Amino acid sequence: MNKLKYIVFTLLAFLVFNCKSSKTIAGGEANLNLNAKQLLKENAKSTPDFKTLQSRLKITYAQDDKVQSYTVNFRAKKDEVIWISATFSVVKALVTPEKVSFYNKLDNTYFEGDYKYLSDLLGTELDFQKVQNLLLGEAIFPLNSNAYEVSVNDTSYILQPKQQRELFEIFFLLDPVHFKIKSQQVSQPKALRHLQIDYLTYQEVEKQTLPENIKVIAVEANKETIIELEFKGVTLNEDLSFPYKIPSGFKEIKL
Repeated sequence: MNKLKYIVFTLLAFLVFNCKSSKTIAGGEANLNLNAKQLLKENAKSTPDFKTLQSRLKITYAQDDKVQSYTVNFRAKKDEVIWISATFSVVKALVTPEKVSFYNKLDNTYFEGDYKYLSDLLGTELDFQKVQNLLLGEAIFPLNSNAYEVSVNDTSYILQPKQQRELFEIFFLLDPVHFKIKSQQVSQPKALRHLQIDYLTYQEVEKQTLPENIKVIAVEANKETIIELEFKGVTLNEDLSFPYKIPSGFKEIKL
């Protein structure tokens, strides 16, 4: 099962990227005087705009005092498809809005299904759009200034619904300089679940603001899983293909 978790968390990482000409965004003059409408307008201006990307991604996975790091290659067409290949094509995956599919040559198995396993693993319901938003530094739930209220601390805007949902609570921290999300958190107190995505640094890639280092923390009861993502070597808007075929004879697994 741990091997399956490594593969699934690899799927989480496909749409965040770096670039040869990228540079880490340094601090600047903070503006902590915006209301919710103004803040969300500034945030919307920085939404990434691209057609395709190709990149390498380093993933560090930690659970139960066990740590594993590895690097994958991936290609993506925004809003449509994600394709990944681990070293020597040992693991390949194809992700679309309709399904998640991957195969593993180490044990000759494959999976093809929906987002239920991924949602259960992170403790909140996910789909293709939410995963893409999570990895691009975008909110996983729609942000409407009429439904959210804003407050501030010394370093961040705090954005939360005027009325929290019955089964879970949502919080966003936004940077007062470039107005991207610094952290987004979904808590389910009754189920003892908490999902936190921290955007440790952002970078400028071809005049766009994109995450550079992300830390994902998923907690359920007393079990904690931490995923750290480092994004390297992206090229944007090239003509890409997405070859994928499950080898014959592989055994289907059910998650």
